[in-house]
Amino acid sequence: MSIVFTGVCSHGPGITARTERAEPAARERLMQSYARMRDALHAAQPDALVIIAAEHFANFFMNNMPSFAIGMADQYEGPIEDPEWLRIPRREVPGSRDISRRLMDGVMQEVDISYCEEWKFDHGIMVPLHHLTPDYDIPVIPVNINCQCPPMAPLHRAYALGQAIRRAADQMPERIAVIGTGGISHWPCTPDTGTINEAWDREFLRRWSANDRAAMLDYTDEDTYREGGQGGYEIRTYIAAAGVAEGSKGEIWCYEPIPPFACGCTVGVMNL
Repeated sequence: MSIVFTGVCSHGPGITARTERAEPAARERLMQSYARMRDALHAAQPDALVIIAAEHFANFFMNNMPSFAIGMADQYEGPIEDPEWLRIPRREVPGSRDISRRLMDGVMQEVDISYCEEWKFDHGIMVPLHHLTPDYDIPVIPVNINCQCPPMAPLHRAYALGQAIRRAADQMPERIAVIGTGGISHWPCTPDTGTINEAWDREFLRRWSANDRAAMLDYTDEDTYREGGQGGYEIRTYIAAAGVAEGSKGEIWCYEPIPPFACGCTVGVMNL
């Protein structure tokens, strides 16, 4: 088979931890869009969900920070944060060591990766799963891109990772869904937390929807840091998802700048 679904969404912890603080109409539009993505994802009947995220020093730190890592386990645990704070109960999340291994064998023909047999999911994965697979009934294959600290993989390598995932999935019998998750512009854990550069976000999402590779890769980390904050480095996860869907165009189902959630909240899909 091949890729049966590709999308992107935000993963800000405030989406679950501070839900009631958002302006009600904006919050409702976001939740409706998550529900729409959940229904579309399940309608695609995937055998596994590849979720491309940027974890936040939960499993990797400066002394061991791979550019790309893929999980290879039959189960994972999350959230690593206090579940009462995040408002997501701690649980085991199903994986598939077999599907992960075969996917990695294909990806490694083109892109060097690390692998993890143990992985504790933080909000970067758990918030999307909470909204999109509330029954945790789809095996998850986590993919991490270092978006935390330099040296970070260049943007063209993030796109190439997505292309490699697509070509590996083409050689497998399973139906594979892919979701890239990140925050676009945000300044987490700084005095500027809650700041959102809506114009910058919307321009990036325009380029993503067009799957305009050259335009997406035109960003520099210096420009991103200035305009989108250190959280803006997470555009790599969206770019990887675009690489998975190379040749397809996308559409944004929701973009809501919600300061209490500390990011411009996004839900978008590629029309495969």
